[in-house]
Amino acid sequence: MTDLTLLGISGSLRREATNRKLMHEAARLFAPARFIVADLNLPLYDGDNEQAEGIPASVQALADQIAAADAVVISTPEYNKGPSGVLKNALDWVSRTKGSPWADKPVAVMSAAGGRAGGERAQATLRGFLVPFQPRLLSGPGVHLADSSNQFDDQGHLISDQYAATLQRLMDKLRIEAQR
Repeated sequence: MTDLTLLGISGSLRREATNRKLMHEAARLFAPARFIVADLNLPLYDGDNEQAEGIPASVQALADQIAAADAVVISTPEYNKGPSGVLKNALDWVSRTKGSPWADKPVAVMSAAGGRAGGERAQATLRGFLVPFQPRLLSGPGVHLADSSNQFDDQGHLISDQYAATLQRLMDKLRIEAQR
């Protein structure tokens, strides 16, 4: 099935972030599919601003992308033993939109970090953040890319056959869930 839409969410805003590279590598392995990259450049959540101005257009656009996607892949960095504030802020904002864009949505979570655990704690915390939204969160296989700045070639592909094989298994499972 080639008419699937995969939404990629990177918890890092940096253009050359390893989580962005991992997200793109996941999309390549998930293919064929229409791939959309979410923009998490959102204002900080503030209930007073929400009450005065409503949901920002950029937040509604993200919620609409989540709702329209057949599957979502999220790649989180690990900042101080947890996911990035950018990613948490996006989740908080989307939770304020009408409807339940995450409900029953197939979601794969992965992480890339400089440390030897590859963002495992951030990923576990992110999974907890997602539970209230009731997505179909894949339990694995776990992709925790350690020493992430040294794991990609010049084309942005994983250089480790082991990491690539694990990511391929995760994307195969996500495709199966998206086709249900």
